[in-house]
Amino acid sequence: MLIGYARVSKGDDQSDALQLRALKEAGCDRIFTEAMSGGRWDRPELHRLIDQLRPGDVVMVWKLDRLSRSLKDLLHLIDRITRAEAGFRSLTEAIETTSPAGRMLMHMIGSFAEFERAMIQERTTAGLASARAEGRIGGRRKKLDAAKRREIAESVLSGRKTGAEMARVYDVSPPTVSRIVAEYQTALTAGGS
Repeated sequence: MLIGYARVSKGDDQSDALQLRALKEAGCDRIFTEAMSGGRWDRPELHRLIDQLRPGDVVMVWKLDRLSRSLKDLLHLIDRITRAEAGFRSLTEAIETTSPAGRMLMHMIGSFAEFERAMIQERTTAGLASARAEGRIGGRRKKLDAAKRREIAESVLSGRKTGAEMARVYDVSPPTVSRIVAEYQTALTAGGS
């Protein structure tokens, strides 16, 4: 069975008429339509379509970006379709997985995506190492300076205030206060040894 999937972004003044016409002309027996962003995973019609696939079915879309905006997500969806022993075809780009040549093309696209992810990871790692060498440390800045952290720890340890009270005073969570107190105690113990 040929099964179509048409999607327009929610909130846009887009129409799915062009997609529906193309999918009907291509011979789709059933068409699932949706008005949601292609970057979202919680698309109920897409999941209904995939859940109902049977061996030999072919999922058709007008363009690849109707199925997903992310190459990684696109490959994941096509993998799910393939695991259901179904095929995939994009009408505009003439990409399909129903022939050996089409499957080879999808593997090549997947290889390029994997290469791109590896290159991004390599550049990120090099950038972080360079920043550390220059004395810059990533992550969010601490909300509390050393003096405030010391005041929290000493107030809680002396019994003047509870951890919950200090959390409210400095607008932090109680686990943050517990962590500050534990770090302070560790520092005192290490300094006293």
